[in-house]
This record gives sequence, C-alpha cells and structure tokens, in this order.
Amino acid sequence: MKRREFITLIGGAAAWPLAARAQQGERMRRIGWLTASLALNDPEIQARKAKFVERLGELGWVEGNNVQIDFRSGAGNIDVARKHAAELVTVADVVLANASQAVRVLQQTSRTVPIVFVQVPDPVGAGFVDSLAQPGSNATGFTSFEYAIGAKWLALLKEIAPAVKRVAVFRDPNDPAGSGQWGAIQSAAPSLGVELRPLNSRAEAGEIERAIANFARQPDGGLIVTASAGTAARRDRLITLFARHRLPTIFPNDYYVASGGLISYGTDIVDQYRQAAGYVDRILKGEKPADLPVQTPTRFKLTVNLKTAKALGLEVPPMLLARADEVIE
Repeated sequence: MKRREFITLIGGAAAWPLAARAQQGERMRRIGWLTASLALNDPEIQARKAKFVERLGELGWVEGNNVQIDFRSGAGNIDVARKHAAELVTVADVVLANASQAVRVLQQTSRTVPIVFVQVPDPVGAGFVDSLAQPGSNATGFTSFEYAIGAKWLALLKEIAPAVKRVAVFRDPNDPAGSGQWGAIQSAAPSLGVELRPLNSRAEAGEIERAIANFARQPDGGLIVTASAGTAARRDRLITLFARHRLPTIFPNDYYVASGGLISYGTDIVDQYRQAAGYVDRILKGEKPADLPVQTPTRFKLTVNLKTAKALGLEVPPMLLARADEVIE
C-alpha cells in the first residue's frame, strides 16, 4: 500500500470514532404523552399520534433517532393516570397532555417539567395557567373550544332535526367547562323554542340508560353531548344507546360521527396536535412554557353522517350539507 493511501486510511479511521462519538454524545431527547381516557389503540388517538409525529419529523425530530416518545394512557382511571404522570415527569424533557385530567395529575406531580396541553377547555379556570397571554407556569397549549359554541350546537341540532322541541344536554356537572357550555345553551334555548333538560354524563351506565329511556318516551326529543373525557371513552356505547331510542344528537367532535353519530361541530383536534408539535419543538430548543401564549381554536369542523340521518328518518338540508367540512355516507 502506498504511504499516502495508508495515511489517508488511518486518518479516516481515526476521524470516524470522533464523528461517531459526537453523534452518540448528542443526548436523546424524550417526550412524554399522557392521555386521560382514550386507549392508545383508539383510532382517534392513532390519528392524533400520526399527525404529531409527522410534524415533529418536519421540524427535525425523528423518533428513534434524536427523540424518544413515551406514550401512556390512563384509560379512564385516575389512579393509573397518576402513576403514568409520576413516571413521565422523571424521564421526559416535555410532556404532551391530552385533556384537563392529564394536565391536572401532571401538575400535581411536578410544577417544573414543561407541559404542552391539547383539548383543555378552560386552562385559566382550572388553574393550569395564570392567563392565556402569559401562562406563567410550566404548562401551555391549546384550548378546545369557546363557551359560545354551546349555542351553535343547539342551532345546528334544530337545523338538522327541526321537529326537536325537547333537548337533553349530556354534561359533566363537576366540570367548570361543562357549566360554561350549559350556560351558552340555556341562553339560546328560548329563541329556538326548545325546552332543556340536563343529564349527568358521570352517572353509572345503568342510570344513564334509564334516564335516556325516560326522556325518549315523549316525542320531539334530541340530544346535545358536551365535551368530556369520560364521554369520549364511552362514545360507541352511547351512540348505540341514542340510536336505539332514535334521538337526533349533536356531538362536540368529528370522531363521534365517524363512530356513527349524526352530526358534530367542534375544533379540528387532529390539527391541534400538529400545532402542539410546534410548541414541543420550541420547548426542546430552550423556550419556556410560561412565555408561550395559550392558543385558542382557529379551525372548526362540521361533520354530518348521512347514513345515520337516513336511519333516523331525517332529510339533511342542502344548505347544511354545503357548509359541512366532511360528509360520511
């Protein structure tokens, strides 16, 4: 071997370990993911994960390369959620939290580990942040709706089912956001000629079935399902129950309609996970949650299930279909 080739080979071999050590020396960043209720194999969670991971990749964070994501679900059990929160705050550089319950158990565990939340209706009222503009804590993120959306739900329900005169509002009375939604619905009811009745979404399954059956005994009834983690986790059973009693129902998110619900109007949740990846990126690069303003919804989705409408004997108004962002046939 010629001397010049030998020196080049040795030089390259010497340089390679240095480059390898430099790559190996770059710390693998860790992102925690905690959802309060939906199981990790739920199709909706899978769609959110895909959008989140896709956006991270666009920002230079590749799972298994320079970032590790630890996915956890409380599966509707608060004790399980607390256990996962305690685990995640010890290993994660930042935690993505889905819904208020997840944020609550994380902040009860740590007030220093950065949190980016999605689907939190009232982070100020819940005490997670000082204000939307200046969070001032270890958490920031994206709110899921405005309280005024409650009036929109009632108006849309009347539009797709004009005969409805009695509306049961399926809500969590212990959720501050649920109270705000209930107030907005109440304010719109007189002008739409609707009588309201609250139903407790936290009740046991048997109690809920009896309440729905009693409500459906009288004609011209409909339902509004407000946003709550427990309701989302039980959506398949609830949609079957409402269909059995032939109750036109409006839901807060499109994944209810994908599961067979009639109509939904709400924030484009999957898109918010894409936005959340941007906040996670900024925090991993050194910014603080306290300095990142909480973002309010900018995109809302109207989704209609024509198959369900037909089963209920409803003729969907053409104007409503024209405004729909997605129509399921």
